[in-house]
Amino acid sequence: MVLRDLTPAASLLSRSRTPSPQDLQGIHWLPRLEPEARKLALSALRVVEVEPGELVCRMGRPPAYWFGVVDGLLKISNDSLMDLPVTYTGVPSGGWFGEGTALKREVYRFNVQALRRSVLAGLPIDCFDRLLESSLGFNRFLMQQLNERLGQFIAARDIDRLSQPDARVARSLAALFHPVLYPGVGELLRITQQELAYLVGLSRQRVNRALRAMQAAGVIRIEYGGVRVLALDKLRNYGPALD
Repeated sequence: MVLRDLTPAASLLSRSRTPSPQDLQGIHWLPRLEPEARKLALSALRVVEVEPGELVCRMGRPPAYWFGVVDGLLKISNDSLMDLPVTYTGVPSGGWFGEGTALKREVYRFNVQALRRSVLAGLPIDCFDRLLESSLGFNRFLMQQLNERLGQFIAARDIDRLSQPDARVARSLAALFHPVLYPGVGELLRITQQELAYLVGLSRQRVNRALRAMQAAGVIRIEYGGVRVLALDKLRNYGPALD
């Protein structure tokens, strides 16, 4: 997928709007905030629609917003001309990302790209800092988010070592069903085989074979427009060595 050469912060801000009630339902940390903190967040949040291939964050640029996916699918990677491209993770509906970069106020060390037309929410960095200073609920959410993210990236290192394609697809797919990081997914992930291929780094045909093998094993069910998980623990440990 080709990266669209946009200036993310300026472009996204110029197209953004205030969130609708439906958008707010997809921001799962809002109910955790105290009344005053929630009021502050609601006054600052913006929502924007992005197109497939569009960059949300670019390596080497400072963060202006902390972003989350209200609806859609993003890819976090190091797609640079200097290194071999590596996909770190996908971010489906309900997921927020970049809190470590926001906390340290450093430049992005990764690109974030939309794999499909997506609706994103953004919280300005200054508001992020104010909530960090004043809201116990916000701090608890971030601590949980960072802890779960650490576990996710440790698991991602294990996935990188797998040479068996079916196991790579299974573990990568299981990571997108994380109930804490991606509470908007539930049991059905809306993803195409091509989108999953972008995340795993395999061909669409090879991903198709892996999905059909998992379906035959009763681990998932392929549905129109997505994949339904039937046995998440088995999906997380799927592979010849563990079957």
